[in-house]
Amino acid sequence: MIRSATLTLQPILPPIADNNRLRLFSGSANIPLAQEVARYLGMDLGPMVRKRFADGELYIQIQESIRGCDVYLIQPTCQPVNDHLMELLIMIDACHRASARQITAVIPYYGYARADRKTAGRESITAKLVANLVTGAGANRVIAMDLHSAQIQGYFDIPFDHVYGSPVLLDYLASKQLSDVVVVSPDVGGVARARAFAKKLDDAPLAIIDKRRQAHNVAEVMNVIGDVAGKTAVLVDDMIDTAGTIVEAARILREEGARQVYACATHAVFSPPAIERLSSGLFEEVIVTNSIPVPKDGHFQQLTVLSVANLLGETIWRVHEDSSVSSMFR
Repeated sequence: MIRSATLTLQPILPPIADNNRLRLFSGSANIPLAQEVARYLGMDLGPMVRKRFADGELYIQIQESIRGCDVYLIQPTCQPVNDHLMELLIMIDACHRASARQITAVIPYYGYARADRKTAGRESITAKLVANLVTGAGANRVIAMDLHSAQIQGYFDIPFDHVYGSPVLLDYLASKQLSDVVVVSPDVGGVARARAFAKKLDDAPLAIIDKRRQAHNVAEVMNVIGDVAGKTAVLVDDMIDTAGTIVEAARILREEGARQVYACATHAVFSPPAIERLSSGLFEEVIVTNSIPVPKDGHFQQLTVLSVANLLGETIWRVHEDSSVSSMFR
């Protein structure tokens, strides 16, 4: 069963729906999320023709005048990543050629974020390449959520607003009134994220999983650093892909005496065999957001999907009105 929840925000500025310079468009990657964002802003998604030619090429046409407008394009670059990335680039180019005043790419999930550095010889830093492509296509600003690596912001030579899904996850966890909580990082690389999460979750204690990765999408869990016996363990990560890391973490937490195990992540990538692993009974609940659409065949009993539409809508609101975005997360 899917339980959805939405973070309630109090807008700090007058409604912008009457501002005829604001335009909001959606790519095909996550139209329901874009529609929710539009409702939060009190406006409709802009009309656009999107089709695919027989040879697979994409065609985009904006069907209203956007000359001199501030355009926001909502498109997570999730599966199929290359198609959705190319669609975003074509949308940006179409708006640029239509004389939009400013083009903001709103990327709830930034694909290729894990290829953020060279770990071996002769590798591409694809996260930087994507930044070059988005900028070269004509984007003036980027809004992205929970980057796998924060350094990606530095790959852009245009303004970049990095927003976090944690307020949505924390709001939901607070409503559950869990007791004896310990926040757990599934690997050493996620300690900063888990520490910030724990601080906002009533300053909960922190534990760390010591993990040794043998290959891509393959993880071997070694041991737990911290006390989890008899506690409610909340695993926190930016994404769940094949679920190998987080499932192995849950298994060792159970072995170390954790009473309950919850998994929290912003991005539900859910590549096979993630669903089978996550629904195996190790977790009380798997809590994700709708930054990436979860298909119907990806639903399972323990899954909870929270909406980040209000969060993204408020971010767009503040960017458009030249107000602070970072104050949303203090």
